[in-house]
Amino acid sequence: MGERLPFGTLDDKVAIESVSYADRQAHSTVYKALTATAEQYGNRPAISFQIRSGEKDKAETLTWRAAHSRVTQAANLFRSLGVGESDVVAYLMPNANETAIAMLAGATAGIVNPINPLLEPEQIASILKDTNAKVLVTLASFVKTDVAQKGHEAAAMAGCVETIVEVDLKRYLSPPISWLIPLMRPKLEKASGIRCINFNAAMDAQPTTLTFEENPSDERIAAYFHTGGTTGMPKVAQHQQRGMLYNGILPGLCLLNEQSVLLCPLPMFHVMGAYAVFMASVVNGCHMVMPTPAGYRGDGVFDNFWKLVERWKVTFMVTVPTAASALMQRPINADVSSLQYAFCGSAPLPVGLFNRFQESTGVKILEGYGMTEATCIVSVNPPDGERKIGSVGLPFPYTDVKVLHCDEAGNITKECGVDEIGEISVMNPGVFPGYTDLNRNEGLFAGPEGYLRTGDLGRFDADGYLWITGRAKDLIIRGGHNIDPAEIEEALAEHPAVAFVGAIGQPDAHAGEVPCAYVELADGANVTEAELLAHAEEHVAERAAHPKHLEIMGELPKTAVGKIFKPDLRKSAIARVYTAALSEAGIDADIEVFEDKTRGLVASVAPKGAADEAAIGAVLSAFARPWEMRS
Repeated sequence: MGERLPFGTLDDKVAIESVSYADRQAHSTVYKALTATAEQYGNRPAISFQIRSGEKDKAETLTWRAAHSRVTQAANLFRSLGVGESDVVAYLMPNANETAIAMLAGATAGIVNPINPLLEPEQIASILKDTNAKVLVTLASFVKTDVAQKGHEAAAMAGCVETIVEVDLKRYLSPPISWLIPLMRPKLEKASGIRCINFNAAMDAQPTTLTFEENPSDERIAAYFHTGGTTGMPKVAQHQQRGMLYNGILPGLCLLNEQSVLLCPLPMFHVMGAYAVFMASVVNGCHMVMPTPAGYRGDGVFDNFWKLVERWKVTFMVTVPTAASALMQRPINADVSSLQYAFCGSAPLPVGLFNRFQESTGVKILEGYGMTEATCIVSVNPPDGERKIGSVGLPFPYTDVKVLHCDEAGNITKECGVDEIGEISVMNPGVFPGYTDLNRNEGLFAGPEGYLRTGDLGRFDADGYLWITGRAKDLIIRGGHNIDPAEIEEALAEHPAVAFVGAIGQPDAHAGEVPCAYVELADGANVTEAELLAHAEEHVAERAAHPKHLEIMGELPKTAVGKIFKPDLRKSAIARVYTAALSEAGIDADIEVFEDKTRGLVASVAPKGAADEAAIGAVLSAFARPWEMRS
């Protein structure tokens, strides 16, 4: 706590590491760290939430003492509902103070399992079933959201949830709007046979001291986070107490202290919001502010963002490239002099946007890198050193990163040198022990030391800065030749009309895959697909990497934290290519593409005419991707 340590070079990293990490980790559990913070900073603000985005709208702030009491009551509540240390408390929640409380209390009483409320009920049910969740915390029926409906529907399908704990957001509103909420609530068909209780009322009945003894081991699994990445179906990652604490301890060494105010418009079901921001606040006594339930997606958040910075005297903001781009399309209409840093992650930040943001705000952007499987943080452009645009910086203290070549089993065949591209592999106290599905852990760790194979391609430069060059699973393999999609994406992103690019391999009967690109234009831009293809041919050096198809979309599909969601692009490409191939053969068919856990993306084909399976197979057998008939 207190004054942070200098972190600008690899030498600074080594100096920080001269004290053992065991000595840095003062507490073995998240609850013990929360207790220590409440004892030291009890009257300081801990978490604030405002349901509407205005600079003067009503907000609720809990002090660290109050937050500790509420987390204790919630943990006692979950234990009273039959949750043991190996049982799961899931939450399907937008941001609110109750969401933060549920996260800490769930990890204290058992295993907390945050779930993205933007998922469909079937996906939510699958996660609940996979984790065998006993309790689900979700919204009571509320206006302009279907989270409650999804929660009850998913709980009914999952078959394991015993209690639904409801949060009514009405309490955050003032009259006359609060008077109207009971008249405006959407109808809710509650899951039958599942007990349903009010979260706040049930917490009120619980004592403010723990009624049970915590398991003191920092290796205890305390959280399940499903991945929301860009290359496949969600997987459930197991997080240990020490990994959660690591994400709180490290920012406090070199970025934050108890005076810091963190604006968090990122969701609490994602590790960046839950750990890199919230756990940093828990460990260091910072003040975390959540604007609206939907964060950046909330009504008026972008328009009011700079005024919110002024209102709360924010010192540290977190963003992603899509959000930073949107903010630069609004005037900076407030005093933002309190801002010291903006942390940007999830995807590379275009150079033009980086420069424009810093020139407009005067705020240092720190690009960084993290992932769910490492319980989040891995590297960052150092706050006291050179910030290299496009790099994800230096590995955090107590994080060892190697760039490796491995075989499928995880045996290391080569450790890469300077500027040599390989797979980024990580070792730190946050690296998880594996997925709940043990089959997904085969070949996941490299060498006898067990470095986490991230699936990201990258390199180290001569100064020790890490550069991500692509996803290993994103490689476009054209006739056995590997093409890095980043080469295509970077070239197209240089065009002034282009905001975002997603390059993938589309099926090809001859080469297996050929490159194609999907583009989202900058606001007000006007350019044709032919012009962008010509630009790509001029600026992509490798002829084999020239896109064979380019499509302009109104908006590229993105995850909740702003990453381009490539599975949707692949589905679109497969459907387009297969439809065209069948049409050329005189077969009219409807094609839908879905993801199968064992086969990957599968084309489901429903012929509209008399074509039989053999005729369709004669065409589609030329492609590597699987397909099946649909009636």
